[in-house]
Amino acid sequence: MSEQTILASRFINIGERTNVTGSAMFKRLILEEDYETALEVAKQQVENGAQIIDINMDEAMLDSEAAMVRFLNLIAAEPDISKVPIMIDSSKWTVIEAGLKCVQGKAVVNSISLKEGEAPFIEQAKKIKRYGAATVVMAFDETGQADTIERKYDICARSYKILVEEVGFPPEDIIFDPNIFAVATGIEEHNNYAVDFIEATRKIRQNLPHCHVSGGLSNISFSFRGNNPVREAMHSVFLYHAIRAGMDMAIVNAGQLEVYDEIPKELRDAVEDVILNRHDEATDNLLELAPKYQGDGKAAKAEDLSWRELPVNKRLEHGLVKGITDYIIEDTEAARLAAEKPLHVIEGPLMDGMNVVGDLFGEGKMFLPQVVKSARVMKKAVGHLQPFIEAEKDGKSQSNGKIVMATVKGDVHDIGKNIVGVVLQCNNFEVIDLGVMVPCAKILQVAKDEGADMIGLSGLITPSLDEMVYVAKEMQRLGMDLPLLIGGATTSKAHTAVKIEQNYDHPVVYVPNASRAVGVCQQLISDELRPQLAAKLDKEYATVREQHARKQPRSKPISLEAARANKFSCDWSAVDIVTPAQLGVQEVSVDLATLVDYIDWTPFFMTWSLAGKYPRILTDEVVGREATELFNDAQHMLQTLIADKTLQAKGVFGLFAANSVLDDIEIYPTVGQTVIAHNLRQQTHKPKGFNYCLSDYIAPKSSGRTDYIGAFAVTGGIGEDELAERFIAQGDDYNGIMVKALADRFAEAFAEYLHQQVRKVHWAYAPNETLGNDDLIREKYQGIRPAPGYAACPEHTEKQLIWDLLQVEERIGMKLTESFAMWPGASVSGWYFAHPEARYFAVAQIQTDQRDDYALRKKWSTETADMWLGPNLNG
Repeated sequence: MSEQTILASRFINIGERTNVTGSAMFKRLILEEDYETALEVAKQQVENGAQIIDINMDEAMLDSEAAMVRFLNLIAAEPDISKVPIMIDSSKWTVIEAGLKCVQGKAVVNSISLKEGEAPFIEQAKKIKRYGAATVVMAFDETGQADTIERKYDICARSYKILVEEVGFPPEDIIFDPNIFAVATGIEEHNNYAVDFIEATRKIRQNLPHCHVSGGLSNISFSFRGNNPVREAMHSVFLYHAIRAGMDMAIVNAGQLEVYDEIPKELRDAVEDVILNRHDEATDNLLELAPKYQGDGKAAKAEDLSWRELPVNKRLEHGLVKGITDYIIEDTEAARLAAEKPLHVIEGPLMDGMNVVGDLFGEGKMFLPQVVKSARVMKKAVGHLQPFIEAEKDGKSQSNGKIVMATVKGDVHDIGKNIVGVVLQCNNFEVIDLGVMVPCAKILQVAKDEGADMIGLSGLITPSLDEMVYVAKEMQRLGMDLPLLIGGATTSKAHTAVKIEQNYDHPVVYVPNASRAVGVCQQLISDELRPQLAAKLDKEYATVREQHARKQPRSKPISLEAARANKFSCDWSAVDIVTPAQLGVQEVSVDLATLVDYIDWTPFFMTWSLAGKYPRILTDEVVGREATELFNDAQHMLQTLIADKTLQAKGVFGLFAANSVLDDIEIYPTVGQTVIAHNLRQQTHKPKGFNYCLSDYIAPKSSGRTDYIGAFAVTGGIGEDELAERFIAQGDDYNGIMVKALADRFAEAFAEYLHQQVRKVHWAYAPNETLGNDDLIREKYQGIRPAPGYAACPEHTEKQLIWDLLQVEERIGMKLTESFAMWPGASVSGWYFAHPEARYFAVAQIQTDQRDDYALRKKWSTETADMWLGPNLNG
């Protein structure tokens, strides 16, 4: 047995799929309380070779402590899972301790560090020792993360000395994480990061007896996202040397790990040059070589054209199912020449092919991106036939039904609506898409003029919900009887039942996603099935309303006075308040190429209804192949957008002096000028925590200290509408949706990039921060950037203050609609807070005393306050 084999056999794989921050599927299961299926995820991890499973329940919409306890108790009853140790992973100590109280056997805590000083480090270590657990110790101290050999070792040695000598912690239960950072980034200072980790590991294992070393492996290869063969080679080479130096565990996807000896020699040598920082040209050499190994790194297989020998109807079906446009005009023309009428080609083989697509999608054998590609093929075929149909003046093909769809007034988001429309068209429904920000009167008039069979409403921001209620009331007032479909990210079955359905006497159907739309519409169009669906909905909505009426708040509500008495507080005289390098407003323009490195790809796949965390989704057993194809299409368009400059990113930010007064923040843009940001406070009983408000993170005026706040607005969508419309006009819905999905990713990446620049340069309260993209996505930096309309500041009208402060529309062209949605749709705005203990939170439900207090501060009537605060108002 070779030395490497012996070392590898002692190496411990840590599985991380049972992590709500790392697995979209697991997060959904936990939020939906489908713990039975969530247990299957844990079981699958163990079956796939995980020797420890990492469990994390840190999600803003979750009672993390209760979820951790429940899941660990369920695991205890599953011998196939509980046979491996549990790693309790949380940024909240209360969650970790709750987990330690109920876990079986020896647990591992992830993690503790000297970040907040020695006192809390010692206190937590003593408790971990008392519970008999091991712990991960991050190479992080009061001044930040360690990034050099010396810093990594010194922090770990200091932690070791405290743990072993002061706490009496068993050294064999200490697992050091000396921070794996990305290499080959193009920044010279990063070139030695892998060597720093490997040599620090060697020094730790030589000088700190019996301890272990772990790390997050995927960080090392972030520079080559999208090129899995190179990433896998980097992981293997890094592990080869790190394991020899003493690294004995890591979060590793064994299925994405190439065997060291089987890596092509030229690639292995180039990767080894980078990992070991052998010479200055190492990064450039690997970048030059990498495209050769894009995809699977092998010569492309000859295209299988055997299907071209099939009869024309089967060729059309194959082209539709596979989304192949290359031969569709040729095959459509052949079918036309063989048919009595051109219309018969649509009603016959093309619709037969689309029915196959619909069946496969309904059975879960095709996925949304494939369906949208099928629609593109169908539109090309119909486009070819249309002139021949017009020439014969033979009317149109009979559709399953006609649907008028629109994003309601004040809202600009339409990706989800567009996807639903395409799926319905694939199932022979005629869709009239009115676009975004459509007034109620226009929706209803078009539905009347076109003889529509139903109306579909979409919206994302919370004011859209009230507009949907208004549309339902208008339909009732006008005596309409069309079914009304409700969809969008903020809609729900509960809101539909409680707020919308009772205002309209005909079917109102909540449609959660594109996969449900076809079945619902087919029932609504059927004279036989529609009454059955209506009766079923009546019962379901009655039950939902009854449950809503009985529903008690999860936590006991408290008065605003009591909530303020339990506010987050600190010793403001001891807080290090950093003065920004430059106060005032600055515009920012960034090349899209710069933003690519900051993209979080996981939400991109969610847009297309593919569940899974990037990059693991690319090798997922169910959706991996389709996810990879979609990702490759995205990369191709990404490069086109960068080269053609058809999409632009623009931003503006400002840093200002500020102080808090109770729940408000006074902002001082210039000497003698004061504007006020109004905030809401959590108002539920919290025996173990604070009732947070964003103003808590700004020094009170009474402290006598000047603090600072930032604001920003960025967009990645300048040109997105025009480009998407150009594709759609050409019958290419797939690329029309792709443009908007990528624009959204660029906007979020811009927000991430700009926040980093503010932290390190413009405000410079964290000038030495060195975080990889994975750490940025997980928000491991100091400070927060909450956005108006979201959990910590749910009231949308506060965006107007940001617009006024930064002169957003005048400077970069971003606008606010009457409902305070941002245009272009691919936009992000928010505040910057620098306080070291600033954290995200959800205001959730408030009481009438806070509504009235807020209305008084904003100079609102009670009616206006109810309109904007209604979704958060208890009862």
